[in-house]
Amino acid sequence: MTVNEEHKIVINVIKRNGKKVNFDASKIAISIQKGFDSIEGKYNETDVQNVFQSVLKRIKKDYVDKDKIKIEEIQNLIEEELKNKKYDDVYESTKNYRERRNQSRLLFVEEKKMHKFLKTLESLGLKSAHEEDAKRENANVDGDTAMGTMLQYGSTVSKEFAKSYLMKKKFADAHDSGDIHIHDLDFMPMGTTTCLQIDLNKLFKNGFSTGHGFIREPNDIMSYSALAAIAIQANQNDQHGGQAIPAFDYYLAPGVLKTYKKQLKQTMYDLLDYSGFLTFINFDKFVEKINKLNSVEFDENDFDKLCKNSDEVKRIVRISKEKALQKTDRITYQAMEAFIHNLNTMHSRAGAQVPFSSINFGTDTSAEGRMIIKNYLLALDAGLGHNETPIFPISIFKVKEGVNYNQEDKNYDLFKLACEVSAKRLFPNFSFIDSPFNLEYYKEGDYNTEVGYMGCRTRVLANVADKDKCVTAGRGNLSFTSINLPRLGIKHGIATKERKVADMEGFYKELDELLELVKDQLLERFEIQCNKRVYNFPFLIGEGLWLDSEKLKPTDKLRRVLKHGTLTVGFIGLAECLKALIGKHHGESEEAQKLGLEIIGHMKDKMDEYALKYNLNFGVIATPAEGLSGRFTRIDKAIYGNLKGITDREYYTNSFHVPVYYNISAAKKIHLEAPYHALTLAGHITYIELDGDTASNVKAFEKIVRIMKEEGIGYGAINHPVDRDPVCGYVGVIGDVCPKCGRKAGEPVSVEKLKELGCNIK
Repeated sequence: MTVNEEHKIVINVIKRNGKKVNFDASKIAISIQKGFDSIEGKYNETDVQNVFQSVLKRIKKDYVDKDKIKIEEIQNLIEEELKNKKYDDVYESTKNYRERRNQSRLLFVEEKKMHKFLKTLESLGLKSAHEEDAKRENANVDGDTAMGTMLQYGSTVSKEFAKSYLMKKKFADAHDSGDIHIHDLDFMPMGTTTCLQIDLNKLFKNGFSTGHGFIREPNDIMSYSALAAIAIQANQNDQHGGQAIPAFDYYLAPGVLKTYKKQLKQTMYDLLDYSGFLTFINFDKFVEKINKLNSVEFDENDFDKLCKNSDEVKRIVRISKEKALQKTDRITYQAMEAFIHNLNTMHSRAGAQVPFSSINFGTDTSAEGRMIIKNYLLALDAGLGHNETPIFPISIFKVKEGVNYNQEDKNYDLFKLACEVSAKRLFPNFSFIDSPFNLEYYKEGDYNTEVGYMGCRTRVLANVADKDKCVTAGRGNLSFTSINLPRLGIKHGIATKERKVADMEGFYKELDELLELVKDQLLERFEIQCNKRVYNFPFLIGEGLWLDSEKLKPTDKLRRVLKHGTLTVGFIGLAECLKALIGKHHGESEEAQKLGLEIIGHMKDKMDEYALKYNLNFGVIATPAEGLSGRFTRIDKAIYGNLKGITDREYYTNSFHVPVYYNISAAKKIHLEAPYHALTLAGHITYIELDGDTASNVKAFEKIVRIMKEEGIGYGAINHPVDRDPVCGYVGVIGDVCPKCGRKAGEPVSVEKLKELGCNIK
């Protein structure tokens, strides 16, 4: 007997509150799976099925004639079968967990205790600091902020509170059963948003406050880069997701010009002073003219009138220009190096984590912007202190015809450099402004209309709530919830051998029910977010980073600005869903590819309907949470057993990807995945896995980037082997012998040899 024969067990289950519900064998499978999961690495799905089938047989034998069974009796049967089958460690773990849950349940179920508990949580989560003393307990933690409140709750308590008190039971049940996954559920009480594309111009223009002091407007590139890192760190304390910068090169370019002016003044002064010309000319006039420069590229002949017809002074102006440019270039590199180091070492959320950060760049063709792009890529190429590849920020190079894609384009050399660095360091990734769904909103000369992505793959551009503000900066995702597509495929497809042809009518009916459920759940969460006030998010909203938030007063609620964000429905495992439905995934069959596009297209059409109905930015997100793919698989494996090509691995394939284990050419994979980018206008990315040393074949690497662009994908990345010799620090592909120091694995190398190679030996 399998779980799919559960319709043969017609019996009522009596819950603890006395309510009768229909028997659902999948809940038993999930319960047993959790018990085995608590003993890490020792058991597999065969053990789960062993106990599961025994419990089902006992229920069918001993309880069906009675027409009912209590939930406690089911739990007793599970424990008995664990003990009978000698799973003693799982039995003890399950028993102990049950006892702890019973104690916890007293807190939630007994009326007086429940009321007291929930009122306490209500005081922390739904009242401001001036109303509740507990939120002012620590002077270093602002109890009104999202992260201050989060520290007081604790993630576990927060989740239980959200499920028990803030959401409808049907949403919590769907999450717990694995039909859906509500992402960042522990942050729901705080009403935080997921992520933001930060407009640094707003912060740089007049300075900003992080809540512990005001920071003045930066006046050189070192300050610009430092404040960019601080902005990312500060903003993460107001959100539960990632922080991105959509136009890093444009935002930091003014810092290069300011630095250049400083260096030009100082260099010119020093040379004129050394040569004895300061008494001969009016240097204040030179300073006045330098202050008016709008580019590091200028004609030194413009200074001729100030040189008193002295050829030597004219020569000093020319030399000063060159030396100042060299110094500025060197300082800019140091600023980019510091930015990368900061984002890999600084912490946020009370020291809990390094900020999750991304930057977009590549299209600023000004001399200053080009200097930012070049030096950032060189600093990324150099790596961290021990030559490690930096994890953050996720670097995203924006590709655009007429700007950097063709040989005649001004930034083509920087596109080539980006390919070289990525072939060595895995980053940058590449986004494509010319993809139809990105190009639709692009306005030449307006970098605010250029698409920006995040490492977490959020994309915001279209804006049904305000069609005049289809921009990237100042916007992000509000929240998202993912649907377990493989489970729908298993229930309605041929995988369980209950039918020979997939029941697509039943599949779409249940899919629509889940889409409706998730839509309602997202709206429920949206209401919590909208009822927060400006003072709950002092940096994100208080400093005006979210679009239009500068128009709000500290006590205003947030609905009129949060409308610019996105509400998204995600999915995991399209490949396994197709495999369950018709026996092949979209890498194996044209029929499967057609069906896959139909399914995701159907989801997009429903989201478009919701967007029009509610005037909110509903959309489909290709879920980027790789960890979720494992959670769904564990639950489904417990219910349905080991289904080949579906539940027989530890994870479901990420979103619409062709499975990484499937042998397919890079060009074919890009071709198959490209159409899904237009259907999943958030979260889409195509990964290409390469073998060998891509750094030694940059032409082939660039060719793949070009295929991505020509196929119309929005966002792509190329993964390849990256080794590191722990002795000499070489980064790249290492075969049997390190290309730098010549040693084999495990062999020593002399200090003298390392010094010859330029290694940093203490």
